[in-house]
Amino acid sequence: MSASPPAATPMTPSLHRLTIAEVSALIQSRQLSAVEYTQGLVQRIDALEPQINAFITPTTSQALEQARAADAAIARGDWKGPLHGVPFALKDIYDTAGILTSGHSRVCIDRIPASDSTATRRLYDAGATLLGKLATHEFAHGGPSFDLPWPPARNPWNTACFTGGSSSGSGAALAAGFVPAALGSDTGGSIRGPASWCGVSGLMPTFGLVSRAGVIPNSFSFDHCGPMARSVEDCAILLQALAGYDPADSGSVRCNVPDYRAALTQDLKGLRVGVLRHYWEEDQPAPADVVTALDDAIGVLRGLGATVEDARVRPLKESFDIKVIIAETEIFTIHLKALQERPGDFGWDFLQRALPACLFSASDYFRATREHRRTVTQMAGIFDRYDVLLTVGQGAAPRLDHHDPLNFWKKPNLFTPSNVAAGPALVVCSGFSASGLPLGMQVIGRPFDEQTVLRVGHAFQLATDFHRREPTLTPGAAQPVLAAIPVPTDAPETDARTRALCDTMAERAGLRLNDSQRILLYRAAPYALEMVARLKGDHGFEESPANVFQFPDAIVSRARG
Repeated sequence: MSASPPAATPMTPSLHRLTIAEVSALIQSRQLSAVEYTQGLVQRIDALEPQINAFITPTTSQALEQARAADAAIARGDWKGPLHGVPFALKDIYDTAGILTSGHSRVCIDRIPASDSTATRRLYDAGATLLGKLATHEFAHGGPSFDLPWPPARNPWNTACFTGGSSSGSGAALAAGFVPAALGSDTGGSIRGPASWCGVSGLMPTFGLVSRAGVIPNSFSFDHCGPMARSVEDCAILLQALAGYDPADSGSVRCNVPDYRAALTQDLKGLRVGVLRHYWEEDQPAPADVVTALDDAIGVLRGLGATVEDARVRPLKESFDIKVIIAETEIFTIHLKALQERPGDFGWDFLQRALPACLFSASDYFRATREHRRTVTQMAGIFDRYDVLLTVGQGAAPRLDHHDPLNFWKKPNLFTPSNVAAGPALVVCSGFSASGLPLGMQVIGRPFDEQTVLRVGHAFQLATDFHRREPTLTPGAAQPVLAAIPVPTDAPETDARTRALCDTMAERAGLRLNDSQRILLYRAAPYALEMVARLKGDHGFEESPANVFQFPDAIVSRARG
């Protein structure tokens, strides 16, 4: 990152931990200038970023220019709101005019957008200042890869450990105190995973509430854009600036945007909480420290007046199958031309996930979209009984060099069901493991009821101090050395018939794979085909898929005259 301006005042040890709400009050009252605050953050980044790898493209000069403009506007009484003069950073899939938006991929290593994404523009309109573009997993997919142009972000709580993905740089930058605000995206847990493993707050809003226009797509059926911060109150502040209809996003929904921050209280009396205990006791048994933290959190919510009882929804594996068959088909198609022409420019972790989608048929995709609609309908019934659902986030972060890309196919994701249900889901820190790493819990709500989800998370944070804790980082410390993750050289679990099917389907898709890439396809194929076999097919004639055709608003408006 570029050197700090020589006149910058050193940041006090506590200033980088202030929330958006706290910093905003200081900037508005002119007790702290936006320039001074930005300079202090830049100094911290310069000192600690070599350990974290959170940034792909710093934008220090732009941030300082925007900060000076914010100070001048506030001085003349033109305060835009709680984000005015507050720095933020963007996962590097959000378009920024004139600034590299790479998707953390060699495929887009020189991609300079001509315009901003809607979310970027809305934050600018709120007076926020861009401090940089952040690491992600390749195209918000794949995992922590070491064969990409930039290294993977590291977890500030232990820099040998994984941040979670795919909003990896966002989680790392927040936990390290580099920025008070960041944007992530969530297709199957990509906001909530890093929030859980990095000990910060992350909200996946309802599908269609926050525009995805100008954001590199992963899955048009499941992509959500949303805020990440160190507190739930800060997520509410960010959501206020981001939410609202955008005709440039085909999935955007016209709806009222309430005052999210005003809904935050500590009183949970009368709130009905359904606990999805089967997620961590049956579907994916959790370690003892995770169980203890969740039990303690349930006790906190009861103490705040909530009524709590166990509830059940679809097993994790069913939701995961639906999501993967749909989403992998979509991302495979989105990148098909590059996969046909330059597969070697993708990292092998991305290929391990994306290539097996060539095995999914149109029938598989259609059945999955029918199950998608069924799930949304079933969840509406669940929320007739409960105001929110509570379940586990993730356990302690593993080491980066323990990552196995094949686990994507083997192990259901704890966050994916919320993407399939399409409503809001929030992750906050619920405690710490025996090794001192953050643990997370997840609060899930009915579609477009972000107020209640945020209220629960905020009340929990007022009653606890987990979100106020910070990792210990020492300037000049070296990154721990990680063991190399070998690229697999064979697929011993895949039989000859399955390999032949893979070869046929890859050829039909126009893929020209070398031996190493073909092995990645072979390895995942049995798991992909098992998903198809498990998928329900008992749909009646009348059952429509989730992606039913609708005319764009512009066409409807013309028809109405």
